[in-house]
Amino acid sequence: MNKMTRPATSGPRTVDEITGGRRLRRTRKADWLRRMVQETRLTVDDLIWPIFVIDGENRRDPLPSMPHVERFSIDVAVSEARRAARLGIPALAIFPNIEIGLRDQTGSHILDADNLINRATRAIKEAVPEIGIITDAALDPFTSHGHDGILREGVIVNDETVAQVAAAAVLQAAAGADIVAPSDMMDGRIGAVRDALDAAGFQDVAIMSYAAKFASAFYGPYREAIGTSGLLKGDKKTYYLDAANASEALREAEQDVIEGADMLMVKPGLPYLDVIRQMKDEFDLPTFAYQVSGEYAMIEAAAANGWIDGERAMLESLLCFKRAGCDGILTYFAPRVAELLKG
Repeated sequence: MNKMTRPATSGPRTVDEITGGRRLRRTRKADWLRRMVQETRLTVDDLIWPIFVIDGENRRDPLPSMPHVERFSIDVAVSEARRAARLGIPALAIFPNIEIGLRDQTGSHILDADNLINRATRAIKEAVPEIGIITDAALDPFTSHGHDGILREGVIVNDETVAQVAAAAVLQAAAGADIVAPSDMMDGRIGAVRDALDAAGFQDVAIMSYAAKFASAFYGPYREAIGTSGLLKGDKKTYYLDAANASEALREAEQDVIEGADMLMVKPGLPYLDVIRQMKDEFDLPTFAYQVSGEYAMIEAAAANGWIDGERAMLESLLCFKRAGCDGILTYFAPRVAELLKG
């Protein structure tokens, strides 16, 4: 009889025979034990809160596609920054909704030292100096066509855009930004921003690179929030990454590391957990994900319809980023999660 063949009279194997005596459920039998062996943890320190700012005073403009998210006038943003600091949230990422009359083909208003994002940065930093400020030097909130770069004869021109992004980064650093996070995906932008910051005396201002920003269907509510959804001409596929390309994403990240990025980001988040894991393993730099507006809106919509437990889904989605290797997450859930974690 073949050694691998059990005698016909032996009967079904017991569970211990099947598992070799390894009962993996032993460590799941009680709450205290599950907590004790938990491998991945989410804390308030992992949260970055993206906020939208608008002109005016005492304004809170709700966003229909993003329940519980509002655009804040600067005075309200300062108040919300104080709340974030009390909750222990380490940093805010500021995104402006620029008045349409200030937008043009080249996004030139980004070079105004007193534009909305710079005024908001100064006000928050003066009132709440202990909270970190992250700014985006991309042109899309400032252009009349909604693209992240300068549009010339139907083409987003790379080098001219890079020069303007670098100049804008210096102005944002002068306003008090602690981290500049260029999201435009132009070639050479990280090196140009680093050179410009250093030349202006801002050697201590860090760069968080949007190293892998994909041409995604998940950005719609964000574009409503910054007022570009009705402006965008065409798409952004000539400069954002193809959703199918993970190897290309790593090449983009490698180039940004060479050029001087201090931190790397993947955007969107949940659809690209594989890229996050590969990027963290490959470069071992502080790595972040942006849980974008579409991801947020899907969870909120499903929860509002009673299809999922919204609170549990919110926390589970953020824990996934940590498990994939993230050191932090940009998420619109940040204040709610911080309140839950603070207990």
